[in-house]
Amino acid sequence: MPKITKITTQKKNTQRYNIFLDRGEGEAYAFSVDEEILIEYMLRKGKELDEPTIEVLVEKDGYHKAYSLALNYLSYRMRSVKEMRTYMREKEYDEDKIDYVVDRLVKEGLLNDQEFAVALVRTRLHTSSKGPMLVKKELIEKGLTANEAEDALQHYPYEDQVEKASKWVEKKLRLDGKKSFKQQIQKVQQTLMQKGFPQDVIKVAMEDVKEEKDNDAEWEAVVHQGEKALRKYASKAEGYELKHKIKGALYRKGFPFELIEQFLEEYVTEE
Repeated sequence: MPKITKITTQKKNTQRYNIFLDRGEGEAYAFSVDEEILIEYMLRKGKELDEPTIEVLVEKDGYHKAYSLALNYLSYRMRSVKEMRTYMREKEYDEDKIDYVVDRLVKEGLLNDQEFAVALVRTRLHTSSKGPMLVKKELIEKGLTANEAEDALQHYPYEDQVEKASKWVEKKLRLDGKKSFKQQIQKVQQTLMQKGFPQDVIKVAMEDVKEEKDNDAEWEAVVHQGEKALRKYASKAEGYELKHKIKGALYRKGFPFELIEQFLEEYVTEE
């Protein structure tokens, strides 16, 4: 019967041990086990092991390796059950070991989709510009049901949604001063929708925008876009036709008629 001739500690992981056996042909490395298994089976130098026991030890250690890998994956941040299963499959573990790992982690409270969802919502609220609808989509992609995602979004209250959207509007509204105020508003609204904010939140966030309009900046934008249009059409048209083309170009960019007319009077001659 094979006998343990030596047990050594692994250099990279002091909680794992290499087991050497003599099967009648001299000492040779046989397998490795975690400290937990070493203690459970009271493995020591001189102990005899039959082949069925060796197979059990190797199989059991495979489960323990999978569990240890999962713990390391959790050490970086919380994970959803779906994330854990996907990760373990990528590491090519079979479904039996994955089920074992997930069930154990759930029982130990280390995997909890509800707690994960709440943590993710709070993180996105404080560290990103994502609105609730985008956060909900992310939660569903990570394996939560729509109802579970909705429950977690209670931690992203309406007041915080409005505050986040309003701050983003204030920061971005006139980032591009070469566009009309109307175009800037439309762009901000579109971006807020893409970021996952609902219409009622966007409406409240945009309420005071018109009062913040900078007339000087709007005139500078008209001149900038008007001169571009003038350069574009000057070689193709003149007089009334030229003014008409420039007027149309500026109107499509969202500038008010009074500023368009002012630009035409000051920058475009009838000759």
